[in-house]
Amino acid sequence: MRKRNIPVKKILIVSGALLVLIQLIRIDKSNPASDPASDFITATAATPEVASLLKASCYDCHSNESTYPWYTNIAPVSWWIKHHIDEGRGELNFSEWAGYTSRRQDHKLEECVEMIEEGEMPMSSYTLVHKEAELNAEQKAKLTAFFNSLRTHESDQK
Repeated sequence: MRKRNIPVKKILIVSGALLVLIQLIRIDKSNPASDPASDFITATAATPEVASLLKASCYDCHSNESTYPWYTNIAPVSWWIKHHIDEGRGELNFSEWAGYTSRRQDHKLEECVEMIEEGEMPMSSYTLVHKEAELNAEQKAKLTAFFNSLRTHESDQK
């Protein structure tokens, strides 16, 4: 039995053609409409400093105010980013905050504190290209204190 060698040139041509073809599969970059009165910052009367931290570190994935930088025009990177945004909004959407029950709000606040304290949010893959989203210890403390101040501790009650 003879082994067949596929020429490197052919592999590069096919790979290049596939890369070009997948550019035709575009992501939806539109943001859902939302009522500004339902937004977390408005509903909680967040201070300008807290609002600024939230906008810089959370809102791109956890609100209906996502921005799509130039690299979201390149597949498959665009698909990965869109998946993160959809997943983030599904988990917590600050644009729809007022529509959450008080029990759900309390639980989400608890999760926000946990995620920040454990260093899971903002995600390192996000802060890698968005340095302004990195939170220092003081900023983390400010956000977690704000979240904790809003808690009703309903999720602790059984």
